[in-house]
Amino acid sequence: MNNIFGETLKNLRISKGLSQKQLAEMIFVDRSTIASWETGRRIPDATIIIRLSEILGVDTSVLLGLVQHNNETPNVIIVDDEQIVLNGSLAILKEALPDMNISAFTRPSEALAFVSANHVSIAFLDIEMGKMSGLELSRQLLKIDPYLNIIFLTAYMDYSFDAWKTKASGFLLKPLTVEDVHEQLLNLRHPLNK
Repeated sequence: MNNIFGETLKNLRISKGLSQKQLAEMIFVDRSTIASWETGRRIPDATIIIRLSEILGVDTSVLLGLVQHNNETPNVIIVDDEQIVLNGSLAILKEALPDMNISAFTRPSEALAFVSANHVSIAFLDIEMGKMSGLELSRQLLKIDPYLNIIFLTAYMDYSFDAWKTKASGFLLKPLTVEDVHEQLLNLRHPLNK
């Protein structure tokens, strides 16, 4: 069973320094209920999600979105303003991530619109693009979804220092390889919905 909600709940609980028992007491449920949510056997109702968001310090839309998208195939996006590079990278991603929906964009505005309308697990972003850099795009995407995993793509190692100042999960040099993509999946900040 897919369990992005449960994994995220567990990570948030641990980051707040709370045990399952402590969280259960705060929302007036049994510890076993928290365990059931974290393992994906059950999902809380909307009233409890509101209380969880207050305790864990996250927006309710984040937790509700995780519940809504819990059983869907993960969405992945790639953004690169050079069409030929985008096509090559897209082919590698499709081979590396065969069980995921992958969408490609040459314009950052299209990627922003897509992420606003869809839950996206990973965004592969070229750093140097036209009017909006990948760094700025990542900041805007993380405002929409703070649990989006960002992996930067570039042909220039010098950009890696700027990329690491963001909340990125990874950094890949072009051209992509299947092995590099698989290696980056091991370093994601937020669990994948798969």
